Order: sequence, then C-alpha cells, then structure tokens
Amino acid sequence: MTSKTEGRFPDPHEFEVPAELEGWEEMYPSHQLFSGDREEWEKNQFWFQDKIHAPEAIPPLDHIFQEAWQISLSQYTTRVFCIPPAQGIAQRMVGCYLYICAIAPPPDEVQGAKAERFGARVFPVFQNYDELWEKWLVKFKALGKEMDELKIPTELPEFISEEEVLPAPKGYYVSYDIIEGFDRLVNMMFKGWQYHFEMLNLSYLAYLMFVDVARGLFPGISESSIGKMVAGANVAMFRPEEELCQLARKAFSQNSVADILKGDGSANEKIEQLENLKDGKNWLEHFNNVKSPWFYVSCGSGWYHHEGSWITNLDIPFGYIKSYLEQLDNGETIERSLDKIEKERDEIVAEYRALIKTDEDKKTFEDTYNNIRSIYRYAEDHLFWVEHWFHTIWYAKVREFGQLLVNCDMLDEVDDIFMFNRYEIPELLTEVSTGWALGVDIPMRSEHYKATVAKRRKILEAAKKWNPQPALGIPPEEVAEPFTVMLWGITTDRVQDWLKGVDAVAGADVSEIKGFASSAGSAEGPAKVLKLLKDIVDVQPGDILVCASTNPSWAPIFTKIKAAVTDIGGLTSHAAIVCREYGIPSVTGTGIATSAIKTGDTIRVDGDTGEVTIVERAA
Repeated sequence: MTSKTEGRFPDPHEFEVPAELEGWEEMYPSHQLFSGDREEWEKNQFWFQDKIHAPEAIPPLDHIFQEAWQISLSQYTTRVFCIPPAQGIAQRMVGCYLYICAIAPPPDEVQGAKAERFGARVFPVFQNYDELWEKWLVKFKALGKEMDELKIPTELPEFISEEEVLPAPKGYYVSYDIIEGFDRLVNMMFKGWQYHFEMLNLSYLAYLMFVDVARGLFPGISESSIGKMVAGANVAMFRPEEELCQLARKAFSQNSVADILKGDGSANEKIEQLENLKDGKNWLEHFNNVKSPWFYVSCGSGWYHHEGSWITNLDIPFGYIKSYLEQLDNGETIERSLDKIEKERDEIVAEYRALIKTDEDKKTFEDTYNNIRSIYRYAEDHLFWVEHWFHTIWYAKVREFGQLLVNCDMLDEVDDIFMFNRYEIPELLTEVSTGWALGVDIPMRSEHYKATVAKRRKILEAAKKWNPQPALGIPPEEVAEPFTVMLWGITTDRVQDWLKGVDAVAGADVSEIKGFASSAGSAEGPAKVLKLLKDIVDVQPGDILVCASTNPSWAPIFTKIKAAVTDIGGLTSHAAIVCREYGIPSVTGTGIATSAIKTGDTIRVDGDTGEVTIVERAA
C-alpha cells in the first residue's frame, strides 16, 4: 500500500488494492474509475469513502443507485436550486468501494449568476413544504405502482400465440418486451432518484443555515444543543418500527399469541400456528393490514440486493417482535418517548430564544428555525419511500429478469443477475432474444456468463475482507457543499482528525477519537463493532453500537443500546437523527471508529463534546 505524504492521504493514482481483487475494474462503468485522462484533476481532489451509502463492497448491478444519486444530488445543487458556493459530488470506484469528493466552489461570476436565482427558488419550498410533500408522495407512489405493474416475461414461448398474429400481426413480440422492459425498469429507477432529491438538498441546506445562525447568535453553542432544537418528528422511516411495537403490544394482551411469537420457530411456522387460534387470526389480520407498505423496509440499508426486506424475510420482523415481548415481560418501555423529546426541545429553544437581544436577530432566528422544523422531517420521510419501499419493488422486478436468464440457462441462480452492471445486462437479454428468434439448437455463451459470475463473486468476497483507507488525495481548504457537511460530516477540521487517527491506528494504540457531537448525553459500556449486516442480531442490551453508519431498519435495536458511534456522518445523518429521536448519545463522523475500537472494549461516549474514549481494552 502506498504511504501518504505529509498532510495528505494516499494518491488515488498510486493507491493499490489487494492482489485478490485483480479484475475488479471490469465490474463497474469506466467513467466511475480513476483514469489517466483526468489524472491531474483527480490527484488534487479529496476523495473519501462513502460508508453511508456503500459501507460494503458493491455488487455491479447495485451500483446503479450510486450513479443515480450522483446525477440527482448534483443537479439540484448546481442547476435547479442554484446554491451559490456549492457544486456536486463526484464518484470513483476503488477495489469495489465507493469514494466521493465535493467539487470546489465555482468562479465568482458563476456564484453570482446562481445567487440571482437562489432565493426565488428555495424559500417558496420552505414556505409551502406541507403542500409540496403531499404532491410529492402522490407522484412517487404512482411511480412505484408503475414499476410494480411492469410485465416481465420469465419464459420464452415455443411459438407466438395465435392472438398476437391474427387477424393482424401485433408487430412486436416478447423479444422486444424483454429488452424494452429492462430499459423501462432502469429509467424508472433513475426517475425515482430524480424525485428523491426534489427537496432533500433543501432540508440539509435549511439545517446548515440554522446551524450558522445559531452559532452566530450563541457563540460556543454545542452541536448537540443545536440537534436538540430540531429533534422530535413523526416521520415515515420510523413507522415500520412503530407498527412492530403495536403488533407486540397487541400480542402481549393475548397470552396464547404472545407464547407463540416468543417461541423459537420460523416466522412461517408461527404464522401457521396462529392461524389455528381465534386470537391468532385476529392478530394476523392486523399484521397483514400493515405489511404493505410498512414491511417494504430493507433488513439493512436498502442499497444491497442481498440484504432482503422484511416483506421477503419475515424472520427479521418476527425476531424484533419476540424481543419486544421479552422487554414487555420485564416491564420495559419499547416505544421511543416522543413527548419527552419534544419537551426537551421546547425547553432548550425557549432557553436560547430568551438570550436574543434585538428584534432583527429574533426574526432571523425564527425564520431559520421555522424553515428547519417544517422541512427537517423530509430527510427521513423520503428515505422510507425511496430507499426502502421503491428499492424493494426494484429488487423483485430485477429478480424476474434473473428468473428469465435462469430459465434460458444463461445463469445458474436468480441473484446471479446482480453480478452484472446495468450496461451489461442488456447484452445478456439481447443474446437471449436473438437466440430465441434464430430458432432451435442455437449455441449461447452461457458458460462465459456463468464464469463471469463466479469470478466476480470471488472478487467481492475478497473485497469484504479488505479494510480500505478512509480517504485519498489532498484535504480541502473549504467544504461548501451542504451534503458533505451535514450528511457525511466532512469538514476541514474533521479531516485533520482523520489524518491523525489514521497515523495512530497504523502505528500506535488509540485512546481517544473525535467526531460530531450529534446527540446529547454520555454513556459508558461494552462496544459492539458492527461491520456486517448479519451481525446485527448479536447486539445485546447495554451495548454501545460502533459501525460505519447506521441503517434506518435498525430502529428496533435503539431501545436496547446505550449509545452509537459511527465512522461517517454529520448532524443530519441517519445515525444523528435516530439517536436524537431515541434520546441516546451519539458521536458521528469519527472516520476510524470501526478500525480503532474492537468488540468488547469498554468505551465512553460523550454526545455533548463529540469525544469517544477507550476506557479499557478487551482481553
């Protein structure tokens, strides 16, 4: 591995990956790779690993989401809402991992042209958010319905049916339906991500504006105090967990139902047992009523096909319900205390509001505070509908194409389709359509595709065992892109901490780590370092969760843990939001927590100062 020079991370054009990853570049679009024709520009940028959207090695087809958000996020910042100093986010793949960088501010004349449009485009959204949200939800649900109803052939007929030939030929047939169907599916995914960012940039911008105002009016105010001021929101992303709580309480009032749900059988076995009970049937009726849409939530982040969703893996939500019932047996509360959070929020807002001296400052505070309170929930509301509900539908439709390719003996397993990127799959489908059109006994390149699958799965397995550098290139002098600051938690000071931390992890023991003070309070306890999704089941009551970033679907464990620490994430990252909503301490954006801390270490988390102390190393 190439060592970095003083004050910078490894050069992206000299950086090496493990030998076991040879051939990884073939899996991704060439425009997403570091290249010689862009070398001068790329070497002078700051690239950091995007552990929020890509904490694991990315299978080729799952990479489509990364392409989609790069375009969508960037265009809303640069071309739609015209945030003056901000530009977009560039992406590059390295050894199956995603690195990103915030583009430097544009020239003054461009900033001036953007400033002329900024206010007229941005503030009406803040003022009319509720109405705009309802319209957004209607059109997004319509897009999801359109995707769900897309007809995808999974078999190729021996002959076209009589009805499609007489009394006049239809004119196009299943060979076209296959190719056109995948194109439509891809286009709908990109359209969904265009919708995704319709107001998302502005929710982060509103938070950033409020932070700037708060720091100006109240010198020395902590990040956690600012976070408390906006906590407390009824948002769609928490609804699946809330539905589980209601299902658990309903079962708790019926001993026979609770006994079955606390058993050790599979979800399907428990459903079968419940169907034989009157109370069980009533419980199942409620259960079936909430499955759509609220069980269309990923078992992980929503970004990887192998994670599955509650609707396709009922053992996950049934496992959470079992845990809730055990907590209820112990007299514990399973729901987040929204009333308490709102009370604390109102108290701290009143405390700081009383410190404001002038009418002008009061107006500035009220305006920015009202903006963030109105649009803040969008950051989590849209998350459920796009990255969970919509992605769940996408995975189901992709697997229908996978089934077609299995039925045509082009692939061995349905999920093998995810080993090809969105540019390669049309080639497979075109070959299938061509072979069918040519007639019988036509040789196909199935062995070539199956060998490609085997090679790529081996590369991905090797990539999972690699712990790549948190960043590449030269640290920036200024970070103006609002997502970079508020979502990823990247600031110049934070990057300098990363540089120190990487040196420490490489050469000596680490006793203290710094990050964003994202959720107030302090806690001490055993660390549970979570690097793979499957390890979520090992989290125990009283643990302190240490991970690259948290996933929204992990909400049910937030009533168990004492605190959370992440490698990446700012004040509006999901980890920060969910910890504030559950009232537990959080430090985000540490850069190196999952490398410096080991499972079993006793650590202290201070959500008021942003410090994480390793009190005692595990034996």
